[in-house]
Amino acid sequence: MSGEIKHRIVAANGINMHIAEQGRGPLVLLCHGFPETWYSWRHQLGALAGAGFRAVAPDMRGYAQTDAPDDIESYSILHLVGDMVGLVRALGETNAVIVGHDWGASVAWTAALIRPDIFRAVAALSIPLRPRGPTAPLAALRAAGFERLYYFYFQEPGVAEAEFERDVSAVMRKGIYTLSGDAPASSEWSPMLAPGSGFLDKAIEPEHLPAWITEDDIEAVSVEFTRTGFRGPLNWYRNIDRNWELTGAFADRQIEQPALFIAGARDVSIAGPNKAAVDQLSKTVPG
Repeated sequence: MSGEIKHRIVAANGINMHIAEQGRGPLVLLCHGFPETWYSWRHQLGALAGAGFRAVAPDMRGYAQTDAPDDIESYSILHLVGDMVGLVRALGETNAVIVGHDWGASVAWTAALIRPDIFRAVAALSIPLRPRGPTAPLAALRAAGFERLYYFYFQEPGVAEAEFERDVSAVMRKGIYTLSGDAPASSEWSPMLAPGSGFLDKAIEPEHLPAWITEDDIEAVSVEFTRTGFRGPLNWYRNIDRNWELTGAFADRQIEQPALFIAGARDVSIAGPNKAAVDQLSKTVPG
């Protein structure tokens, strides 16, 4: 029997972390992306539990019911990977398979890269492993002509927070639909923002939600962001260059563990500056 989803708070890496867990067996950690919560994995928890695994989906650092430290520097990739290492230990385990979507994929890749002794396999959705470049990522993006990428819009504290917090339910509904495969192919949204525009200025308000998501689902996530705001989650983006600085010791290292990458054919995350990283996966992740 896989049982029901259980919720609790655990202490890991110096913070209190909310987790949802289901099943018994080898541990699988499920790391959500931006702007999500553990709830994104509600279906996978049961499926993994039914397959004989102990599936655990945390609210990541800065999200929902997990602690949100004040300092921007507290959201570096080493903090985020440290949270997952601490979580494995807090759960009484010595190793885990780590799975991540979006920003959670970056955490999963990095965890597999720098702690192969703990993370014995890795699966990532949407975001490929990005090989370390010779210069800091934001400078490299500017030099490549991507200075209007939304990453830059997220850098100034308070700007994106103000946009997202005006109407959280609308942000979730429009964002989830616009970035999905159900949005019209002619959708004008682009990760490259026009001067003076917000992240969702060209997002589509759906007449009807797709069959795979309900108003109750939108509300389940919106209520958390309405309560906590978006500062913690956006601070992940404000460490992009710091992450590059902190991971220099792992340059050119490969992920040798068994690995899986999944992305939708119309996922904007595998276009633009990420396309080359997708094309190189067979070399950067030989397993």
